[in-house]
Amino acid sequence: MNILNAQIYLILFSIILNTACDGSDKPKKSENKVNKSEIVLKSNKQIADYVRNIFQDKNGNLWFGTNGYGVAHYDGDSVSYFSNAQGFHGQQITGITEDPDKNIWFATDQGVVKYDWSITKEGAKQFTNYTDLLYFGGQRFWSIFADSKGTVWAGSASNIFRFDGGNWKPFKLPYPEEASGNFITKMTTWSISEDRAGNMWFSTNGYGAFKYDGQSFTQYSEKDGLTDNSVDNIMEDQKGNIWFGTRHGGLSRYDGETFTNYNRNNNIGNNEVCVIYEDKEGNIWFSSEGFGVYCYNGVSFSNYGKNQGLDVGAVQTIFEDKEGRFWVGGGGGLYRFDGKSFYNVTIDGPWN
Repeated sequence: MNILNAQIYLILFSIILNTACDGSDKPKKSENKVNKSEIVLKSNKQIADYVRNIFQDKNGNLWFGTNGYGVAHYDGDSVSYFSNAQGFHGQQITGITEDPDKNIWFATDQGVVKYDWSITKEGAKQFTNYTDLLYFGGQRFWSIFADSKGTVWAGSASNIFRFDGGNWKPFKLPYPEEASGNFITKMTTWSISEDRAGNMWFSTNGYGAFKYDGQSFTQYSEKDGLTDNSVDNIMEDQKGNIWFGTRHGGLSRYDGETFTNYNRNNNIGNNEVCVIYEDKEGNIWFSSEGFGVYCYNGVSFSNYGKNQGLDVGAVQTIFEDKEGRFWVGGGGGLYRFDGKSFYNVTIDGPWN
């Protein structure tokens, strides 16, 4: 398949994907290890029609998870794409993280992929694809996170798996009931994070959120004051507050004792909040389906949408890199914020 045909295929593939917080297509069986060089595409177009994740590794490289093109990698000079054609088993990227050894891990529609820096050779990229039925029973994944101890956690459609350096092992939350399936269930974990005390936080698609302190679990749900039991994102801010973005109830802030909820009845346009992010100044940014992004400075909310140049209704990712560049991605491509308004960034830039 030449580059032009590959591009046409990927464009057609991306059209069938949904543009909300989740997506669609089926997991594919694959080999465990491959080693192929990437294809570098240089043209004035979007990074992808739908940018799901933005991540910067310890070496300063930027990674952009897409909904149909695999992962895009910007090394400061050019953009490279890794997907099935390059031995990277994943077209839809739902999570990116980095472990203490600088390995990059990806949650995909086909499983989990590891990019190993230590064995990368000149002119080639080394991927380990944990995508066969042997590993996870053919489930697709929706989240991934490497904690401070180096353990990699991955959230699938109906379970959580933990990688101990050699094997993936199931890690079950104390769900009130089981919900089977390999696409999306009430047990689907969209978000995995760690707070400053070392507690792990897991979202679910119908059972609220769980905190794990290494020995026991604490569940947070609507009966405790959480705005909705379908949780898309969990984040701890600089002050120690835990924020929850939900599918149907807007935003919750938990100070350790009580919940404060923000929704379309008071402060935001839509109750579907896919992503929450805190910038270096302590402002809380979050998406609101169809309304771009909001910025909360601790007192008031500011909204940025089409009138401010952000032509992304379904925002999926918000990120501030080490250079201070502020990025937003979603259904509509990749955007940068200059402090007042947003502008589109294509493969050709502008990057700086």
